[in-house]
Amino acid sequence: MYSVDINCDLGENFGSYILPNQDVLFDYISSANIACGFHAGDPDVMQYTVAKAIEKKVAIGAHPGFYDIQGFGRRAIYMTPKEVYNMVLYQIGALYGFVKAAGGRLHHVKPHGALYNMAARDKNLATAIAQAVFDFDQQLYLYGLAGSELIAAANKIGLPAASEVFADRTYQDNGGLTSRSQDNAVITDALQAIRQVSLMITQQQVASINQQLIRIKADTLCIHGDNAQALLLTKNIHNHLLKEGITIKAPSNEAD
Repeated sequence: MYSVDINCDLGENFGSYILPNQDVLFDYISSANIACGFHAGDPDVMQYTVAKAIEKKVAIGAHPGFYDIQGFGRRAIYMTPKEVYNMVLYQIGALYGFVKAAGGRLHHVKPHGALYNMAARDKNLATAIAQAVFDFDQQLYLYGLAGSELIAAANKIGLPAASEVFADRTYQDNGGLTSRSQDNAVITDALQAIRQVSLMITQQQVASINQQLIRIKADTLCIHGDNAQALLLTKNIHNHLLKEGITIKAPSNEAD
């Protein structure tokens, strides 16, 4: 029996404006990564999104990124590991305040954008992020790119880790994600996404843009909330997985 988590980056808006279809997405995911105010989000948005996650019984994760609202956290900013540690710890604490006040539970941390991609390759940054999560709460999961330095750093210090794969992104031959600067980086076709997801979950493989098969571990499956076809992709993938008898649930160390 196969099992996988479906996660989505949410709360990436400001004030009273709610991203189209965001609330509906909660019906098709098992965990949410909520922006912590640096690349997107604000106190009102964090409170609203946390409350919605609790209402829908979706696992709550902090989604820290670089302080880069204009670039949506997708521009590389070079910081020391100590600075990254402090930045991540600060953002986890910000979201945790809303989670605790609402009577919820923080489940995981997933870095955002450029921070995520840089830490996937940079051992020092990955270690700083993993240590910040561990020092805050060593029971939290760290979501990171499958096969990345983030997963290795979590494993090294005994932090629970979830290897992440992507339904709506293409892969390079080295197992990394295709840069968003390239036209073929984002998948918007539901059938293409379903084929990729099925291969990753049942065969533990993904086909690169050059059709090279890469070994990959799929604990959690991401669909970006800001993808123009996010709801269509998430709904179709969710329904396909259930039809195939694949369980959808957030990672857990607790016995079923």
